[in-house]
Amino acid sequence: MGYDKNVRRHRRSAVRRAWLYCLLLTIPSLLFVANLLYRGRLSLAAALLFTGCLMLYLALVAAALIEGMIRPLQTLSNVVSSLREGDYSFRARGAGSQDALGELAAEVNALADLLQKQRVRSLEATALLARILEVMHAPLFAFDRDEILQLVNNAGVQLLGRSHSRCFGHSVDELGLSSLLDAPDQTIHSIGARPTRWLLRKAVFRQDGVPHTLLLLADVSLPLQEEEQMAWKRLIRVLGHELSNSLAPIKSIAGSLLARVDRMEGEDAVLRDFRRGLGVVESRADALHRFVQSYRLLAQLPPPKLKPVTLGPLLERVVLLEQRLAVELDPGPPAMLYADPDQLEQMFINLLANAVDASLVNGSKPVLTTWRITDTFAWVTIEDRGLGIANTENLFVPFYTTKPSGSGVGLALAQQIARAHGGEIRLVNREDGEGARAIVRLPMAQAGIWPPREPEIASIVEHSH
Repeated sequence: MGYDKNVRRHRRSAVRRAWLYCLLLTIPSLLFVANLLYRGRLSLAAALLFTGCLMLYLALVAAALIEGMIRPLQTLSNVVSSLREGDYSFRARGAGSQDALGELAAEVNALADLLQKQRVRSLEATALLARILEVMHAPLFAFDRDEILQLVNNAGVQLLGRSHSRCFGHSVDELGLSSLLDAPDQTIHSIGARPTRWLLRKAVFRQDGVPHTLLLLADVSLPLQEEEQMAWKRLIRVLGHELSNSLAPIKSIAGSLLARVDRMEGEDAVLRDFRRGLGVVESRADALHRFVQSYRLLAQLPPPKLKPVTLGPLLERVVLLEQRLAVELDPGPPAMLYADPDQLEQMFINLLANAVDASLVNGSKPVLTTWRITDTFAWVTIEDRGLGIANTENLFVPFYTTKPSGSGVGLALAQQIARAHGGEIRLVNREDGEGARAIVRLPMAQAGIWPPREPEIASIVEHSH
């Protein structure tokens, strides 16, 4: 309002100055007429007539001057004022005339066209940025210098488990992200209950002169897991080769010595001890050889030979193989997979064996196997009634086992088979009672694209409750 009043005041001042300057131009003529009237050379009637004509001429000239000079400037002022307020629809008239005002009007119109194009580009860029943020799978957060959240995308909202309205305007402490804001760039963090590892990228930018901090989280769980698998495979190959080379001669020497003991003479007790000791050496060498071969199988799993597989009959065959405990199979909708049936059977055999082992420890309670379909994925759930899982982070690590006689190969091999088919296995504790739940996600034959989707895994966990 103050600016508009100043503009109007300046406009009135310019018009008054134009009238004043025109009036000043008539002063010499008025003095000349007054001099003639004073000397008696001009009558009063003639003087008044001359003065009236002069004033009329003055009014016409002043009006033409104001219309030709002041009004175009006022129009240009209105156009510039509209540009300042963000309205680029107004244009100045007279831009085609070959004078200074015409050139000024042309420049103002060109400036308006440029600002309008820049505004359209800015709106398009803003819409593109909003679309990119919407489809990004990487969570993104922007905090101002007071550590208040000013920007978040859909992936960030899903990670926080809040609605948009409960994210904007909240502090970093309220959102539980203070550790990220204080952490250095390119560090690995785990957020939430899911075992997802995030790579943190930080950047600083300014908006309206105020510094903001941008946080971007990239899911590196799968690449890190693949690197870990490659490291385990290299380690297993080396250990398997060295141990096999040592165990074969040990077993052979123990067998040869055991055969020679039968032809030796001596005390029966001493010979019996020799036989027992050499037998233990031979049996343990043979057991260790089989143990090493099982790990070498994990490191040398061949690529799956994909073909159409019906999920229901495959699970029925696997369930019939387990005779230690009754396994309930709750049939789901028809599901066709594009997979290696032999590898899938081995994967489900390992998972079902673990579930039965857990249920037997807790009193031979039944095991339930179900499956369902969401979008382009089939989800198989195996529920046991055991004591639950104490350490879920190391379950798929080779050599790690919670069983006294376990080898630590079964779950690692099952996870490797699932990932080779574009799927994933999750093991979680049940929230509705004792036991654990193995959740297998596998792409169906018509899927075509098989990216890991953590939100769907969380969704199937909730639905299975």
